[in-house]
Amino acid sequence: MPVLAAISAGGVVGAVTRYGVGLAWPHRPGGFPWSTWLVNVTGCLLIGVLLVLITRRRPDQRLIRPFWGIGVLGGYTTFSTASVDVLRVAPGTGLAYLGLTVIGALLAVWAGTAATEAVLRR
Repeated sequence: MPVLAAISAGGVVGAVTRYGVGLAWPHRPGGFPWSTWLVNVTGCLLIGVLLVLITRRRPDQRLIRPFWGIGVLGGYTTFSTASVDVLRVAPGTGLAYLGLTVIGALLAVWAGTAATEAVLRR
């Protein structure tokens, strides 16, 4: 039960944060969904940071990984919305959005991992 509670609490935090970003930076219908892209890329950056912290520092992971990894970042990122957004825009915009999402997400995980490893080496 504590693990489920951690996941649920983290999911609420992540989902509310994602909703707030969407309210703060809405996109017009048919326009490039920048807020969804920003959420997914920053979520991937934070996943890279979390990965290093968990594997390098080896804290008690019993609730850290479920809360932050599955809960907060799982509720915050929204690749399902990105998939729907691809279909709601013009084909060229959708293709660009799809490519920028994949490339941005992969680069963000790499950047989060590399930056955190560099900080921990100091």
